[in-house]
Amino acid sequence: MTMSRKTAGAAVLALAAAAAGCASIGRPFPADQVRSIAAGKTTRDQVQAEYGRPYRTGLEDGDETWTYLDYKLSLFGPQRTRDLFVRFNADGTVKSYSFNSNE
Repeated sequence: MTMSRKTAGAAVLALAAAAAGCASIGRPFPADQVRSIAAGKTTRDQVQAEYGRPYRTGLEDGDETWTYLDYKLSLFGPQRTRDLFVRFNADGTVKSYSFNSNE
């Protein structure tokens, strides 16, 4: 069985990251804009326009939830973790949100 160039390239990058002891999960999002989210006012469309597609979607007590992650993990250096969890009302406005960071 032969490996495609694309698969081989991805494998090389994964090995290099493992050897360097670092990994990324999710993607950067504008953490400095989180305070502008307003419960009952900010809409689902506005959240998506500002933060892009969520890393993960789900349900909490019947409410739609979106999760954004930006993790830079390292075995040998500083780590950065940021996560934004947004819960929506049935009308598509933000019901609540939480932001956590180790910075």
